[in-house]
Amino acid sequence: MDFEYTGRHIDVTPALRAHVEEHFGKVGNLFGKASTARAHVIIDVVKNRHIAEILFHWREHTLTAKDTNADMYQALTRCIDKIEKQALKLKKKIIERKQDAVPLSAVAPEAATGTAAPENTEPERRAGRIIAARRYRVKPMTAEEAVMSLAEDGDQFVVFRDSDTDRLSVLYKRKDGNYGLIQP
Repeated sequence: MDFEYTGRHIDVTPALRAHVEEHFGKVGNLFGKASTARAHVIIDVVKNRHIAEILFHWREHTLTAKDTNADMYQALTRCIDKIEKQALKLKKKIIERKQDAVPLSAVAPEAATGTAAPENTEPERRAGRIIAARRYRVKPMTAEEAVMSLAEDGDQFVVFRDSDTDRLSVLYKRKDGNYGLIQP
């Protein structure tokens, strides 16, 4: 891991460098020894406030943390802890994305095996989840009244009881601008 230091109104001492590099051990282990990670440590002093800011670059990701304290070492330690939390979250996200990925053989079976797959086999599909459910009032109305109600509300569909047949019906907007009617 490469470190770059910038001191604003303060000289970056070897003790500060050693403190940062010692505390960055766990973050370095997360991204591997031979990684392309870079850390830019910015140290600033304004009156009695010591400001530490760390920009951590790894691949296309940038993690940032900033802390202000009366003690520079404490500000750096808290900054590194923030970067460590962000790095753990990022690494967990990357691992979960890899583990949830669909194998190549399921997406393109003929490319993985070298032979053509039978036409009737389909890749495994995950069952859909119900995200949110809303309750609708089912009002008795005609199909024309349902069209007017749908145009007023801005919803994509309306559920109504057809007053002529006394059956439940669904009227929905189609992509071409027309309306579709579903009747059981």
